[in-house]
Amino acid sequence: MTYGQEAAIDDTIRTDSVTNSTVESKSNSTTTLKSPPSSAITPTINTSNSDLCTFGVAGAIQTQILGISTGTQVTDENCERLKLSKTLYDMGMKVAAVSTMCQDSRVFDAMMHAGTPCPFDGMIGVEAKAAWEVNSEQKPDAKKEDEGMKDGTKTLLGGAGVASLLFLLLL
Repeated sequence: MTYGQEAAIDDTIRTDSVTNSTVESKSNSTTTLKSPPSSAITPTINTSNSDLCTFGVAGAIQTQILGISTGTQVTDENCERLKLSKTLYDMGMKVAAVSTMCQDSRVFDAMMHAGTPCPFDGMIGVEAKAAWEVNSEQKPDAKKEDEGMKDGTKTLLGGAGVASLLFLLLL
């Protein structure tokens, strides 16, 4: 080397070493799945034929846990009575047609108030009126009272049952 020139100095420090490391991690995670609850589908009850005296009643209730659906067909007895009476009348059986209509207590009462009592065992007019007075237990309103629960009671019990079910589902 010559004087005035400085030698290049290596400033790098070199070491030989080996490092072993272990990384441990813990995680708490929550997964939230947002999906709609399954549906309770009301059954379809087709009563589109105008000659039928029935109608469909259906309903469903769904909570996030339980779904219930039901349906039924209800027969309209007054509609059936009218159709039967009309068919009998069309066949020329007028007394039988009137007798069929007299199964309704409203018609029975109207006929009695009009002075034309409903037929009784083939008797008409004054004879029928006397027979109805002797056999008053066979009047339409007498039979209805003995049959059991009235329609209002059935409706009340049905409503209470539905309300109880809703209450249980909400718990």
